[in-house]
Amino acid sequence: MHYPTSKLPDVGLTIFSHMSALAAEYQAINLSQGFPDFDGPNELLSSVGKQIAAGANQYAPMAGLLSLREAIAAKINRCYGRILDPAAEITVTSGATEAIYAAISAVVRNGDEVIVFDPAYDSYEPAIRLNGATAVHIPLLPPSFAVNWSEVAAAISPRTRMIIINTPHNPTGTTLSDADLSQLEQLLANTDIVLLSDEVYEHIVFDGEIHQSINRFPRLAERSFIVSSFGKTYHITGWKIGYCVAPKALMQEMQKVHQFLTFSTSTPLQAAIAEFMVDHPEHDEQLPAFYQQKRDYLNLSLSDSRFHISPAAGTYFQLLKYSEISDLPDLEFVTSLLKTAGVAAIPLSPFYQHGQQTGYIRLCFAKGEATLAAAAERLCKI
Repeated sequence: MHYPTSKLPDVGLTIFSHMSALAAEYQAINLSQGFPDFDGPNELLSSVGKQIAAGANQYAPMAGLLSLREAIAAKINRCYGRILDPAAEITVTSGATEAIYAAISAVVRNGDEVIVFDPAYDSYEPAIRLNGATAVHIPLLPPSFAVNWSEVAAAISPRTRMIIINTPHNPTGTTLSDADLSQLEQLLANTDIVLLSDEVYEHIVFDGEIHQSINRFPRLAERSFIVSSFGKTYHITGWKIGYCVAPKALMQEMQKVHQFLTFSTSTPLQAAIAEFMVDHPEHDEQLPAFYQQKRDYLNLSLSDSRFHISPAAGTYFQLLKYSEISDLPDLEFVTSLLKTAGVAAIPLSPFYQHGQQTGYIRLCFAKGEATLAAAAERLCKI
């Protein structure tokens, strides 16, 4: 039998899976893959069993439990001042990755172009290519990893269907400012370009800054899919529950994909999150301080190392510049680091179209203090 030609011939094991497998093989401290090594709130976890016992065991509505969509709408109004229709403008998805794929599939067609910013999260381009479109990459370069909006303007063409932004940004830990989004608003005025805003780390922003959500910008929001993740907010990445917000016309198109992609998401988990959101609206407000303490603890513990550190502005990732230690390409450096120091990190080059070498690696600090202390002690010996 002749099998069909691969639609993604150059896509293999992700760098996250690769480094986590090496970490397990060498029994290293795994600061590569972005997940906490601690559980979410006890009240949230215990609520799941209660929801199951109460009979929340059948299909949820395709768009998600109305109670959860109402809780999401209330949170967005509280945080960003935007009023949404829970019945028409919010969809609960099986993780943010599903929401991203469904949003791209809903509006991107064969021959279109989608602008992405490198280093880009690795699910963007495969979704673009599977829908017959081309990813147009704009590199964000050190030390600031800031967007050059003149380059964005030059990259926009008659074929541009969508622009994907990610703030706070994985893997660099940077954030977009009010001025950035104002410039984006000006660029998109009088166009039909759709915006996909990946905001899964929306509640993890540091140093007293506020998250500049697209929800704050009405003229951008009217053309946007905005994606977030309960996994990041409540330390429950394994639940794989996210959501998407969009104007009714865009949401109707996204739901046409969503209903044949996953149809609906785990009912008792949705019910538990909805209850917790209503009972504990303060959780997301406390998250910045919670993770800033971890960021600061890691960075202080590395102050005697040979790495150069500029504190992350958001996410639970910290970049380390290693140019004073080695001139190896970043993938070779993290492999050496894992084998000799017993700490697994992520290189940035796989997130650039052409494998750009920046001299930076990424650590995840969503870990307990003992784990961070042990990793820092090892890294300080290099």
